[in-house]
Amino acid sequence: MDKVWKRDEVQSPCVNICVIHPEARLCTGCYRSMDEISRWSVMDESERATIMAELDARKPLVVKRRGGRAARLKRA
Repeated sequence: MDKVWKRDEVQSPCVNICVIHPEARLCTGCYRSMDEISRWSVMDESERATIMAELDARKPLVVKRRGGRAARLKRA
Protein backbone atom coordinates (compact mmCIF):
# COMPACT_ATOMS: atom_id res chain seq x y z
CA MET A 1 0.00 0.00 0.00
CA ASP A 2 1.18 3.51 -0.74
CA LYS A 3 2.43 4.99 2.54
CA VAL A 4 1.45 8.49 1.44
CA TRP A 5 -2.24 7.56 1.66
CA LYS A 6 -1.96 5.47 4.83
CA ARG A 7 -3.28 7.53 7.73
CA ASP A 8 -3.63 6.78 11.44
CA GLU A 9 -7.41 6.38 11.43
CA VAL A 10 -10.09 3.77 10.81
CA GLN A 11 -9.39 2.63 7.26
CA SER A 12 -12.08 2.22 4.64
CA PRO A 13 -13.46 -1.31 4.22
CA CYS A 14 -13.58 -0.79 0.45
CA VAL A 15 -12.38 -3.81 -1.56
CA ASN A 16 -12.83 -2.18 -4.99
CA ILE A 17 -15.97 -4.18 -5.81
CA CYS A 18 -18.35 -1.25 -6.01
CA VAL A 19 -21.80 -2.56 -6.90
CA ILE A 20 -24.93 -1.58 -5.02
CA HIS A 21 -27.28 -4.51 -4.31
CA PRO A 22 -30.71 -3.53 -5.73
CA GLU A 23 -32.83 -4.68 -2.76
CA ALA A 24 -30.51 -4.26 0.23
CA ARG A 25 -29.12 -0.92 -1.08
CA LEU A 26 -25.69 -1.91 0.24
CA CYS A 27 -22.40 -2.27 -1.59
CA THR A 28 -21.77 -5.94 -2.39
CA GLY A 29 -18.05 -5.47 -1.73
CA CYS A 30 -17.86 -3.57 1.57
CA TYR A 31 -21.50 -3.75 2.82
CA ARG A 32 -21.79 0.01 3.38
CA SER A 33 -24.76 2.09 2.27
CA MET A 34 -24.39 4.79 -0.37
CA ASP A 35 -24.70 7.43 2.35
CA GLU A 36 -21.93 5.82 4.41
CA ILE A 37 -19.66 5.55 1.37
CA SER A 38 -20.20 9.17 0.37
CA ARG A 39 -19.73 10.53 3.91
CA TRP A 40 -16.78 8.27 4.90
CA SER A 41 -14.14 10.96 4.37
CA VAL A 42 -15.88 13.41 6.70
CA MET A 43 -16.91 10.97 9.45
CA ASP A 44 -15.13 11.02 12.76
CA GLU A 45 -13.26 7.98 14.03
CA SER A 46 -16.04 6.78 16.36
CA GLU A 47 -18.67 6.87 13.60
CA ARG A 48 -16.38 4.89 11.30
CA ALA A 49 -15.65 2.35 14.04
CA THR A 50 -19.39 1.89 14.66
CA ILE A 51 -20.02 1.19 10.97
CA MET A 52 -17.06 -1.20 10.78
CA ALA A 53 -18.49 -3.17 13.72
CA GLU A 54 -21.84 -3.55 11.92
CA LEU A 55 -20.51 -4.76 8.55
CA ASP A 56 -20.33 -8.51 9.35
CA ALA A 57 -23.99 -8.52 10.38
CA ARG A 58 -24.93 -6.98 7.01
CA LYS A 59 -23.37 -9.73 4.90
CA PRO A 60 -26.48 -11.98 4.92
CA LEU A 61 -28.55 -9.05 3.58
CA VAL A 62 -26.46 -8.94 0.42
CA VAL A 63 -27.08 -12.25 -1.29
CA LYS A 64 -24.84 -12.41 -4.33
CA ARG A 65 -26.89 -12.81 -7.47
CA ARG A 66 -26.01 -15.71 -9.70
CA GLY A 67 -27.18 -16.68 -13.16
CA GLY A 68 -27.95 -13.29 -14.65
CA ARG A 69 -31.11 -12.74 -16.66
CA ALA A 70 -32.08 -16.42 -16.89
CA ALA A 71 -32.07 -16.82 -13.11
CA ARG A 72 -34.17 -13.67 -12.66
CA LEU A 73 -36.74 -14.92 -15.15
CA LYS A 74 -37.02 -18.25 -13.28
CA ARG A 75 -37.79 -16.40 -10.03
CA ALA A 76 -40.49 -14.28 -11.64
